[in-house]
Amino acid sequence: MAHAQPATAPAVLQEVRPAVLPRAVLVEHGRSFSWITDKICGIIEGKTPAWWWVCFIVACFVASFTVGGITYLVATGVGVWGHANPVNWAWDIVNFVFWIGIGHAGTLISAILCLLRQKWRTSINRAAEAMTIFAVVCAAIFPVFHVGRVWYAWYLFPIPNSNIIWQNFRSPLEWDVFAVSTYGTVSVLFWYVGLIPDLAVLRDRFYAAGNKFRSFLYGVFAMGWRGSNRHWSNYEMAYLILAGVSTPLVLSVHTIVSFDFAVSLLPGWHTTIFPPYFVAGAIFSGFGMVLTLMLPLRAIYGLQDLITQYHIDCMCKITLATGTIVGYAYGMEFFIAWYSSNPYEGFAFINRAFGHYSWAYWIMISCNVITPQFFWSKWIRRNTTLVWVLAIFVNVGMWFERFVIIVTSLARDFLPSSWGYYSPSIVEIFTFFGTFGVFSTLFLLFIRFLPIMPMAELKAVTPQADVHGGRHGDHKTGFGDPASIEQGGAKP
Repeated sequence: MAHAQPATAPAVLQEVRPAVLPRAVLVEHGRSFSWITDKICGIIEGKTPAWWWVCFIVACFVASFTVGGITYLVATGVGVWGHANPVNWAWDIVNFVFWIGIGHAGTLISAILCLLRQKWRTSINRAAEAMTIFAVVCAAIFPVFHVGRVWYAWYLFPIPNSNIIWQNFRSPLEWDVFAVSTYGTVSVLFWYVGLIPDLAVLRDRFYAAGNKFRSFLYGVFAMGWRGSNRHWSNYEMAYLILAGVSTPLVLSVHTIVSFDFAVSLLPGWHTTIFPPYFVAGAIFSGFGMVLTLMLPLRAIYGLQDLITQYHIDCMCKITLATGTIVGYAYGMEFFIAWYSSNPYEGFAFINRAFGHYSWAYWIMISCNVITPQFFWSKWIRRNTTLVWVLAIFVNVGMWFERFVIIVTSLARDFLPSSWGYYSPSIVEIFTFFGTFGVFSTLFLLFIRFLPIMPMAELKAVTPQADVHGGRHGDHKTGFGDPASIEQGGAKP
């Protein structure tokens, strides 16, 4: 029996050649492994710069506003805040939702991008994880103290007690306790596990330099790390498991926070769009804060070879995507209110745009919808000063979003006889702005005493870490080129 001859491909298909796209260089100028170690460890080993002391003193002073505001609140009563009927949730819940949202970018960069094998995360994930933890600390202040009698906050947890005080597990405020505490615990574990190899590097470097005290301190937290094959195997498995656990937390935590509003019957809150809308907004604000923090660090410490333009481009594009989703959600809220034919819902959104708080609504629209659209321009994405300014506008707009959602809906509910106008008290203002001091103080301590980037992960994305010597890559990247090898680049 004759064998069938393979059909010849059409001439058009024979001319098709797959495009060879150059891979983005994540560590520029062919930096060697030793250069990466010296650069990151040098931030900790060097003398404390004068600017750090100035920023630290200012941050501690600003943080004292929160300490003073909370002390006065506990001593006098929760009535020192400006909330009253009908606006019984004031800046406390606004600030709580704002800070929880800030922390979402850290978990997204660390967990989800890790599972998706996005290697550009390596330069920013450590600082983003630290930002997550510090933001959760700031967020936890407000729900604890807004209960009025802070000593009863202990009973938010299901602990058997003689007072027969049991929680209402059908309340989303109780769900917040479990969601935020779980999120904070897993975030700390994820951050700490990633730190262990770098802490061991600092332990050994301080020991070699003769600083036995600091070597001992870093050695305690390095937990006996020696870099053996078994250590790396267990480390990578633990890191992968924590990434898998953290990934659903990114979606669940802010979804549960949105349930504080969505499960109520109040016009403007009772809508199913809140969970995805809140998650997108949290990632949006989180990346805005990452850009706000990392761009100054990049300039001050000369980290342009490690935080490249490609990293900034990726963060800007994610900010653009999530900002566009948030803008779409704003429009869909009006559509849902119209489509429901509910006069109370329709009035709630018209009141947001043209009522007493219209000034806050249009600040929100300007910062959250218009501002990210500038990132369509490649020229703007390459101008770090403009990117930093736009990132600050994103943070401002996301705070106003929470303010608009909470205050406008409460101030104009079902009964016109109960309508009111909310204005914050000086205690609320000082307490909130003091949390920026708390956040800044913790972040300054982090960059002074802990490596701000994972050295092992950075080395893994350099050309010389490629066991193939770049022969399977694109020649335009310089991988495997003899000239780059002489300069500390890829090795054959």
